[in-house]
Amino acid sequence: MAGRALLLIVFVLTARLCGCTGRVVGGGFSVEFIHRDSAKSPFHDPSLTPYDRVLAALRRSTARLYPGPGGAVSEVVSTPYEYLMYVNVGTPRTRMLALVDTGSDLVWFKCSNGTAGPPPGAPLSVAFDPSSSSSYGLLGCRSDSCHAIYGTSCDAKSFCRYRFSYADGSMTTGLLSTETFTFDDAPGGCVGCRDRPQLQVPRVNFGCATNVTGQASRLTGNVGLGAGSGSLVNQIGAATSLGRRFSYCLAPFYVNASSILSFGSRAAVTEPGAVTTPLIPSVVDAFYTILLASVKIGSSTIMPPKRSPVIVDSGTVLTYLDKGLLDLVVAELARSIKLPRKQSPERLLDLCYDVAGETEAWVKLFPEVTLEFGGGAVITLQARNAFVEAREATVCLAMSAVTDNRPVVATIGSIAQQNFHVGFDLDKGAMSFAAADCASSYSSLLPPSVYLSV
Repeated sequence: MAGRALLLIVFVLTARLCGCTGRVVGGGFSVEFIHRDSAKSPFHDPSLTPYDRVLAALRRSTARLYPGPGGAVSEVVSTPYEYLMYVNVGTPRTRMLALVDTGSDLVWFKCSNGTAGPPPGAPLSVAFDPSSSSSYGLLGCRSDSCHAIYGTSCDAKSFCRYRFSYADGSMTTGLLSTETFTFDDAPGGCVGCRDRPQLQVPRVNFGCATNVTGQASRLTGNVGLGAGSGSLVNQIGAATSLGRRFSYCLAPFYVNASSILSFGSRAAVTEPGAVTTPLIPSVVDAFYTILLASVKIGSSTIMPPKRSPVIVDSGTVLTYLDKGLLDLVVAELARSIKLPRKQSPERLLDLCYDVAGETEAWVKLFPEVTLEFGGGAVITLQARNAFVEAREATVCLAMSAVTDNRPVVATIGSIAQQNFHVGFDLDKGAMSFAAADCASSYSSLLPPSVYLSV
């Protein structure tokens, strides 16, 4: 799994059937993203201050690894547990909580044989019991679906066994299986509907995990939304008319608001000023990779010393740039910013400033950073996209370097993406960006009675 960010996705999928099962009004549907530190999140720790949460997220971001050329995602990716979603699996449906990963393809859930279910009335299952579902099936080890997943093999009965390892030592193993997933549209997404529309996707390929070790054992599963053939977005595209596209709009982590994830026609990025850049070949099939052509700070344009592909990952907190490029960016910022320098908390970041006495006014003291991508697409990062208040009165550049000692992939992280509507379109081979008020994007779908109760 590619590294994950300040945000936690909660994909709200209820267990209530309605008369419009199997269709989605308008050719798309939307679901809720919830920050992992939100009170709605099972990982919420009320004892942490906002600065504690920022530092914890920065630690997770700097600790994770990405694969190098020729490497397999399953061999080198860590498990930082940043985005989660609730998923209903099987017939009848079992509500599960899973990590969402835009940088990997495999979908897996913990499975039991009727021995490890939740107590009666529990809101979530700790394991999925395949013996209780009428729609569960196993995949043969000679199937194309089995061959599409790295690390698979044949078991004694010729079923497809998978083994998925992570850099932190975590591992999940089990049988590659098929099951029905049902998705509920966000509240208010269907105006005039008596019941919330639902999309039911049969025969979704997923790993039925019979053994999970290490840090991954804290999870009940993983949903890959990467660009590879086994990801959920590709499977939804193959099974429905929605296409292979999704988008999200990440609300700032310092705002008490949910974010939104959309599929199908609702994934279109149509806000004024929207720009589009082509996806380019990646060292890992799962990654959404684009070309970073230049960085502009004030009136100074910085060209990368070498070709600079970057992945776009909602789960990575920081933006990572090749060291040669980041050094030039840091030097130009240091010339532009007229504030006292300060040591980074825990030495996690490279460029920090003392903003004591400035409170919220500090954003006016930092320059905009403009990114130009392939095809001439340009986005402007405001101060809160390029910098983060890592400790009270300490503001740091939310970027770090890709080096031999820190083998991450160059990445546009989630801080940079806040308040942008970001679209991923595998059918067109492109990504789109538009500035947006993401804090209001999800609430705009809610009827007034729901919104007032949030």
